[in-house]
Amino acid sequence: MSTEQLSSGVRKFEKRYAVFAFIVPFAIGGAFYSFGFRSPTIEYEAQVAQSLATSTKDVIPKLVVTHLPVPQDVKAIYMTSWVAGRKDLRLALVKLVDDTELNSIVIDVKDYTGRISFEVDDPKIKEFGSPEKRISDIKEFIDELHKKNIYVIARISAFQDVYMSDKRPDLAVLRESDGAVWKDRKGISWLDAGSKEVWEYLASVGHIAYGVGFDELNFDYIRFPSDGNMNDISYRFYKQDVFSKGEQLRQFFAFLASYFAGKGPVLSADLFGMTTSNYDDLGIGQVLENALPYFDYVAPMVYPSHYPPNFMGFARPEEKPYEVVKYALDRARDRTLAASNTPSKIRPWLQDFDLGAIYTPELVRAQINATYDAGLDSWMLWSASNHYTKEALK
Repeated sequence: MSTEQLSSGVRKFEKRYAVFAFIVPFAIGGAFYSFGFRSPTIEYEAQVAQSLATSTKDVIPKLVVTHLPVPQDVKAIYMTSWVAGRKDLRLALVKLVDDTELNSIVIDVKDYTGRISFEVDDPKIKEFGSPEKRISDIKEFIDELHKKNIYVIARISAFQDVYMSDKRPDLAVLRESDGAVWKDRKGISWLDAGSKEVWEYLASVGHIAYGVGFDELNFDYIRFPSDGNMNDISYRFYKQDVFSKGEQLRQFFAFLASYFAGKGPVLSADLFGMTTSNYDDLGIGQVLENALPYFDYVAPMVYPSHYPPNFMGFARPEEKPYEVVKYALDRARDRTLAASNTPSKIRPWLQDFDLGAIYTPELVRAQINATYDAGLDSWMLWSASNHYTKEALK
């Protein structure tokens, strides 16, 4: 029966039987309800009400988190969490990827401050209070990037962590003189690389990042601190009389590999550029061969400006980007092969910032060409300011 037919019938009924129209529905309706029945009219009205209620609701489909496979040749830029949280700022970087050979973006999930850049549901992480709402639409943003076939990498600063060192000083690197939290020359504090609780916390951060859609977890500052008063430093968990710094970090690498085994995310590690040419641990525990077995990719930061004067006989290595990067990556390739690993695991960070020299498009491109000439096919550009040299890109 249509709505019009029903309305017409009701009007006729009321006109012809005014008294009964008032009394009978109450009597019959009461009887029907007493026995658990509803009249056709009441049933119909209920259906209409339910239909109207449903049709007026805004139905928002739940976003399904997806992941992309690793591109054959990763060509990435770095984006801070603050820029990622601003649609007007991040748009320019996404357009740069759209317009050039770039295909990947590295985004801070946890930077040196120790703050996680978006809200999380994990009760343990929330208990620490480290999440900060910098990127309010992290899932939606990653989904937008994935729809453009852009691979998304989560950068996680590991042991450099101001927030947790303040929140949990019992987990921090300490001063030997008074037991207070140790800080480097920049005033940045560090977590103890020997603490298993710290390891588990970092793994939880990675788990959360993968859960919101990041395809790869990139661990940075996986090292012991330096650039401070190293004569007044102590560790509560790292036992230097038991393990070398290199061995302590190797155990951490093994822990990460074991924790994420079979769980989906690709793992990568950032190392000092000189780990490709030095065989000691540089005083910070980083040894190339100790990282290779446990990560899918290893990213030496071969910024020419970070090499000391007279490296390779160059008074100013920053002015010789091709030569420095080619030498560093040749060493990395040879050592990776000697360790029975594939050279494709090496994915360098390259310099796109001015330090010691003005980095023109030619100097930026020289590093990319050096990477290819070393037999490697992937690279990432670093600029803390998030300003990149488009002219250097194809």
